[in-house]
Amino acid sequence: MRQMCGCSLLHANHTHGLQKDSDDARASSFLKILELMPQTSQLPIMLFVENVVGFEKSDTHKRMIEMLAETGFITQEFILSPLQFGVPYSRPRYFCLAKRKPSSFQNPHFNNQLLWTPGPILGHDHNSHICMDEHDQSDERLDKLLQSCEPIQNFLEPKNSIFQSEGSEADVFNNSNFAAKVDGQNCLGTSSLNQYIVPLSLIERWGSAMDIVYPDSRRCCCFTKSYHRYVKGTGSLLATVQPEKRGKLSSLKEQCLRYFTPREVANLHSFPDDFQFPQHISLRQRYALLGNSLSVAVVAPLFRYLFSDPS
Repeated sequence: MRQMCGCSLLHANHTHGLQKDSDDARASSFLKILELMPQTSQLPIMLFVENVVGFEKSDTHKRMIEMLAETGFITQEFILSPLQFGVPYSRPRYFCLAKRKPSSFQNPHFNNQLLWTPGPILGHDHNSHICMDEHDQSDERLDKLLQSCEPIQNFLEPKNSIFQSEGSEADVFNNSNFAAKVDGQNCLGTSSLNQYIVPLSLIERWGSAMDIVYPDSRRCCCFTKSYHRYVKGTGSLLATVQPEKRGKLSSLKEQCLRYFTPREVANLHSFPDDFQFPQHISLRQRYALLGNSLSVAVVAPLFRYLFSDPS
């Protein structure tokens, strides 16, 4: 628990689905906090809780809501993704905002509700197009949501990155390039990005499990702490050569796939331009830290809403 001007930030490592729920040892520290809070001499004025989607259906969540009600808190819960804030990054997360009475929210109509839209925190109508309800995942609504997102190329380094068409001599990254040979395959790339090219041997083995995106794509998958070490379910790969047909309809070997760099992952988390890791932090550690990070694009408006006084 981190104290911030009377506000406590709680991040619970919680598993769901077929896991052990509240019996999981990784939930013990969070459960201990819930047990101790009613015994504290001075409760925080506000609470901010972040967790994975699925937490809202768990026993631990039920205990948390019960504890908050018993200690005089009102809550508003959200499941939000950066996609709803114009960022082409699919990372839905659960958030709980809690205020201790007599404090109240700007929109008390949503007290004790779980919302799948940032409408209330952005001053939009609850039924706004940015809603991403689990019961309404229609193609039309998703397409409208993605149209509001920036293209991935705006988050690449260098920021003016483009990809080349298959068979073209155009630069891949709009600066001095050289041909890098990876497992016998020539791929164009800059010296600083060469280390991120995906080896052909890995493509041959795991190509069917890879999520491939392009600089003009408006959505990529969530990056986990295991990105760059494992392929399946850890995050998207970037195609630097545009094939005639996208995705796996065309040979992945010809698309010169590469990993997103830590700076690019940070960009998709909406970290500021001046953010940088200390030099001694290894590449593996950088991906791990980013995989456990929060999206600034999502958290910043949530905090503004939490700290705002009703008018």
